[in-house]
Amino acid sequence: MANKRSFDLNIEKILEDWDIHHGIREIIANAIDEQKLTSTEDILVFRDDDGYWHIRDFGRGLKYEHLTQNENEEKLKNPNLIGKFGIGLKDALATFDRNKVFVLLKSKYVDITIEASEKHGFEDIVTLHAVISQPSDSEIIGTDVILGDVSEENIEKAKALFLRFSSEELVESTDYGDVYKNTKDNASIYINGVKVAEEEKFLFSYNITSLTSQISKALNRERTNVGRNAYRDRVMKILLSCRGENIAKMLIKDLQKIEQGMNHDELSWIDVQKHAVRILSSETNAIFFTSSEIQNSFHLIDDAKSKGLNIITIPDNLREKIHDLKDLSGNPIRDINQFIIEDHESFEFKFINLKDLKTSEKKIFNLTNKIFELIGGKPRRVKEIRISETMRKDTSTFREVDGLWESATGTIIVKRNTLTSIERFSGTLIHEVGHCTSGREDITREFELELTRLIGIIVLRYLNLES
Repeated sequence: MANKRSFDLNIEKILEDWDIHHGIREIIANAIDEQKLTSTEDILVFRDDDGYWHIRDFGRGLKYEHLTQNENEEKLKNPNLIGKFGIGLKDALATFDRNKVFVLLKSKYVDITIEASEKHGFEDIVTLHAVISQPSDSEIIGTDVILGDVSEENIEKAKALFLRFSSEELVESTDYGDVYKNTKDNASIYINGVKVAEEEKFLFSYNITSLTSQISKALNRERTNVGRNAYRDRVMKILLSCRGENIAKMLIKDLQKIEQGMNHDELSWIDVQKHAVRILSSETNAIFFTSSEIQNSFHLIDDAKSKGLNIITIPDNLREKIHDLKDLSGNPIRDINQFIIEDHESFEFKFINLKDLKTSEKKIFNLTNKIFELIGGKPRRVKEIRISETMRKDTSTFREVDGLWESATGTIIVKRNTLTSIERFSGTLIHEVGHCTSGREDITREFELELTRLIGIIVLRYLNLES
């Protein structure tokens, strides 16, 4: 190689909107990529004693041929890299020249500076050229980009565009990207570690590592101000791939702000809402209610709390979506209906032997046949009367009922505490006879008619006795 030569960088369009820190960003990006490709030690960004800034990698070293490439084939084949060797490097050099920044690129192969000079064959046109010189340090490892007339503010603004220099706290990683806790006013959107956008109303920051064709198209030459439409689906895919309890709790906490309109934008996506419920249902002992269900089912809420369940409030529209949903373990999501089902399935009667009743209780129970006589005798379908300490809960009030008719066994089951008074025991017994003879449940027309008929018989017999 001759001592010194130059060639035209052939930059067709100068990026006038780029500031110095955008150019520094490209240098840092290329250094990070070289570190990844060569699995070498971390890059360095530092200022020397003379006030020059260095961006240093420990890879294979820059060659002047890199400046002749529009796109580096190696980088095009590796989707996880962030720099654009060729385009990005030349744009950075043009930005430095426009802002009067001194730049020197050093490797064991070459020293490169820049200058404006006449375009070959066109003496009236001045373009930016790379000036190629023999290496001043043939033993250097990697590439050292040296910048002069650059402020610390410019360096920090450039570093702020990279995830590795941020203080972002990782929440969870997925095959599509990573979720980070947002501790600033605006959340950040990174693509392979480079910030491309900010979001005012996102709960998390995201680093997208698996690009879609839509994202690739949106990554313009400037790589700034990428619109949400480009990455929205990928952000959702990242969230839907998360499985951790921590992120689910953060999503659910924000979900409960929907009614006040204070939630972040990710929680306006119904699929994300459902996924948060699925994770939390798998990882914790949770039960999901709407605000109205909590107001109208306080006995059920108390029972759920007594069983150690974590009460989670969800919006009405989400309540409809999770009714038949399974959690990540394949189990039903526990809403109010599922809780009632589980309660019924786990319930066991605690039957009392009649000989173990108290004397006062036996006295009332022994009136059973006389009570039946008031309605014309015990119905044929009633085979047995049993007393239980425990009873199933009413599905509307979630309180234990006083009595129950089991048609399969022909048994009337009465709660033990009804034996504290004749009125309560007899009323419960007649009520269950109404279910037996009508074959219907509460709040049905047939049951009401049958109960009315039984009351009429009792009154008639009473009046006949009186007369």
